[in-house]
Amino acid sequence: MDKQSVDFLRRIVEMPSPSGFEQPVQKVIREHMQESCDVRTDLHGNVIGVINPGATLRVMLAGHCDEIGFIVMHISDDGFIRFDCVGGWDSMIATGQRVTVHNDRGPVPGVIGKKPIHLMDAEERKKVPEIYDMWIDIGSKNRKDAERVVAVGDPITVVQSFIPLRAGLVAARGFDDRVGAFVAAETLRRVTKSKLSVAVYGVSTVQEEIGLRGARTSSFGIDPHVGIAIDVGFATDFPTVDKNRLGEAKLGAGPMLHRGANINPVVGKMLVDVAKKHRIPYQITAEPRATGTDANAMQVNRAGCAAALVSVPNRYMHTPVEVISLKDLDNCVGLLVAFVESLKPDMDFTP
Repeated sequence: MDKQSVDFLRRIVEMPSPSGFEQPVQKVIREHMQESCDVRTDLHGNVIGVINPGATLRVMLAGHCDEIGFIVMHISDDGFIRFDCVGGWDSMIATGQRVTVHNDRGPVPGVIGKKPIHLMDAEERKKVPEIYDMWIDIGSKNRKDAERVVAVGDPITVVQSFIPLRAGLVAARGFDDRVGAFVAAETLRRVTKSKLSVAVYGVSTVQEEIGLRGARTSSFGIDPHVGIAIDVGFATDFPTVDKNRLGEAKLGAGPMLHRGANINPVVGKMLVDVAKKHRIPYQITAEPRATGTDANAMQVNRAGCAAALVSVPNRYMHTPVEVISLKDLDNCVGLLVAFVESLKPDMDFTP
């Protein structure tokens, strides 16, 4: 992956944008897309880029840009902030994190605190801490002092930066699913010089973490014939994971392609055939039920579309230290570029 692409990935990953508050990252994605195609933003905040919009066959590539985070629920008389989760958090991970509260007045640093282990009795030590057992300390003297800089409803994100690891791996918060929005945008950029016979819509969707909401509305508006979600998938190449239950997926071994009810069998086979033809490594994952991704929303939109899911293997999902392979990310873009270039307007995706 070239430096320009890595810099774009770093910028969007480090842009704080929990579900419902995606405007900062969408601004960066919109500016990036505008360099290669026509772009619009809908009322939900989905950023939609399109190439060759007059073609009869419409393909939608969707990656959600929202991340899990927190939100200010209450400010106590002594100036501490009570908060709740935006999206699916493991409460154990929240303990002791540095955070930033975001609003129009600027970022406010804080820390998540709870009772120290030294002050807990034996029974308390056995319990998993709940979010309501914690608070955010921004150093305020009292409620009036805190309300000068924060308000109920302000979004909150964990402080973690993009860092390179060994062997082409990188770590950051929010790879779920900034990598999907990245792939959609990069695919559009790379196919601008292609001779396409179909319309390609790249969508950075919002509010996936709280119910696939952006994909529902944007796919209704686009009405695609083919819809491919790009998301992260569970890597199983670390200790304690039961591969008998989850299958096998490794970082650096290629994009994850999926088989199951949420995947149109014609599109699913085409993705595998394209990967083989272009010698792009891939991994197969079984999906026994509807996936919790934008592919689910697109599949059942209107009268339905031929849906599929392409995933980037990810370790430590929904934590501030998610880990992916840049090689997998680049191969994911390459696969989707080759896929949309192979499509013809008269193709039938009926199983």
